[in-house]
Amino acid sequence: MEYTHIATPERCYADFCLIPVGTGNISVAEEVAEVQRLLQASGLTCTMHSAGTTVEGSWDDVMKVIGQAHSVVHSKGIVRVQTSMRVGTRTDKKQSAQDKVKRVQDILAKPTS
Repeated sequence: MEYTHIATPERCYADFCLIPVGTGNISVAEEVAEVQRLLQASGLTCTMHSAGTTVEGSWDDVMKVIGQAHSVVHSKGIVRVQTSMRVGTRTDKKQSAQDKVKRVQDILAKPTS
C-alpha cells in the first residue's frame, strides 16, 4: 500500500481546547475571544462551550483553522500553546454536532417507563 496517497476523511468535527501556556495570568478569556473571532471569520460551523469549541467542516479546513488558532495566540506574544483535541469522522451519513445533541435531547424528552 502506498501510504503517501491515502486521502483524509471528507468531513470531520473536532472538539478542541487551546491552552496558552506561561501567560502570567490565570485568565485566558482574551486569548479565547481572539480564537473565537478567527473561528467566526472562518465560515466553519463552530460551537463554543465552557471547556473548548467544536468546529465542523472538511478535514483540511478544520485542521487548518486549529493551526491558525495557534498562530493567532502566538502572535499575541504567547510562546507556548497546547491543544487537547478529539476528532470524529463518519462515512455512513452526514451528521452535525447539533444533530448529535438533538438526538439525545429527543430521547430525554420522551417519558420513561
